[in-house]
Amino acid sequence: MTSTLYKNIFIATDGSKQNQKAVMHSIELAKISGAKLYAGYVVDTAAFASIPMDAGWEMMYELLENEANGATESVEELAKKEGVTVETVVLEGHPSHEIIEFADNNNIDLIVMGTLGKSGFDRFLLGSVAEKVTRNSKVPVLVVRGDSEEEE
Repeated sequence: MTSTLYKNIFIATDGSKQNQKAVMHSIELAKISGAKLYAGYVVDTAAFASIPMDAGWEMMYELLENEANGATESVEELAKKEGVTVETVVLEGHPSHEIIEFADNNNIDLIVMGTLGKSGFDRFLLGSVAEKVTRNSKVPVLVVRGDSEEEE
């Protein structure tokens, strides 16, 4: 069955166990609808932009890039096992901005994201990429609450 509603789905992954539920939802939706799945990870370069560019900066960037590749390859592997067409992408910049921009520029019909459902002070301190994407995206966003480490 091919859906006219979903042709391109973007899963924003961070490679964490808490994000696994969102990954599985995105794969299942892509499988059911016949959509292409984009597995994306955003290297948050803004988080370490104030660090002087030296060997330490390059090493930090390399670690983040390796983490990004591992996270997207993991989604790719799971999706291919389910017969889902998948493409991996590693983006750089502020996560919410990059996710929205990618969706706008690639005809994405649905963005799938995980969240820990933090509230109050934790959310104030950490901000919520999922909330920012939900508020600013032109396309629907499915936010899947993951299990926090305390619940596991």
